[in-house]
Amino acid sequence: MGSRIEVKTDPIFKGIVASLLIVGFFILASASIGLTASMKAPSYYFILRQITMGGAVGLALFIFAAKFPYKKWKKWALVIFAGSILLTSAVWIPGLGLKVGGASRWLIFGPLSLQPSEFLKFGLILYLAAWFSSRGGKISSVKGGLIPFLIIMSVASSLLVFQPDIGTLGVLAISGLFLFLIAGGKFTHILILILIGLIFLGILIYLEPYRQDRLTVFLNPDHDPQGSGYQVRQALIAIGSGGLWGRGFGMSRQKFQYLPEPVGDSIFAVAAEEFGFIGASVIISLFLLLAWRGFYISRFAPDTFGKLLGSGMVLLMAVQSMINISALAGLTPLTGIPLIFISQGGSSLAVTLLEAGVLLNISKSN
Repeated sequence: MGSRIEVKTDPIFKGIVASLLIVGFFILASASIGLTASMKAPSYYFILRQITMGGAVGLALFIFAAKFPYKKWKKWALVIFAGSILLTSAVWIPGLGLKVGGASRWLIFGPLSLQPSEFLKFGLILYLAAWFSSRGGKISSVKGGLIPFLIIMSVASSLLVFQPDIGTLGVLAISGLFLFLIAGGKFTHILILILIGLIFLGILIYLEPYRQDRLTVFLNPDHDPQGSGYQVRQALIAIGSGGLWGRGFGMSRQKFQYLPEPVGDSIFAVAAEEFGFIGASVIISLFLLLAWRGFYISRFAPDTFGKLLGSGMVLLMAVQSMINISALAGLTPLTGIPLIFISQGGSSLAVTLLEAGVLLNISKSN
């Protein structure tokens, strides 16, 4: 009689995801203390929202994606991408979309809110992986690769430009460009796309004064310390004051009405202040390990679609985390995107766990 062989998912990748999830909950619990005090809300307000609205939904998506055969995603790629386009477009529907600070990025369903651009990222990369894998050697040609890719990216990018959400646009553009290269895009075509992207970025910066200010702050960190340079300056103070070992868990001072968005895109600065250089290095190492193991899984996928889908999921996670951290350290202009697994945001956490689940399923086929 034959024995049934149980196919297991990658235990190392699961361990890295679990570690980031646990670390993220603890950091968010500490970073939110100042905000809950000013709101006169219970100290567990933000962490409870993160667990229920992001963790619970994300865990369900994670389990589903880990069990759902990754090859079946290819059949649904176009439908999911089109659905994510429609969902993202819904932010301009009166009564359904929510406009905050001049940006239309959220959908409101009663007490619940949703950021559809998170699903757009997943939908686009899924469709690109399916499309690239079906094109074969045509990817290296102008007519069969470069122009269609540029059109696909333009459709998704236009929605983010008009929201506006340039940070998410940057994550999508960089991830898509690297995936195009992995799929077989020619290096000269990559250079053309980079040139087009830089021209487009220059136009976007020229059209909005606040983007000009962010670029100026990046080039000159001492520019307007009480205005456009305030967030970066406060983040650098937080990171620097953490020293080698940090002030200790819960002991950050910058999170108390000094550092803007302490539970959002500035949360890494709070972590660096409380856990110091050592703790910040551990967090960065976890993200690097996530990228390494994700690419390892993708490399040994049995087919082209699996390799590209896995690589695309890793790129989304790695690019966003590195952009967030480098912006707070003054290495890139400030973008306003959250730090995956750690920043507050149910949509971000749920979709990130979905991406991780897809990678786990691919690992079962290795």
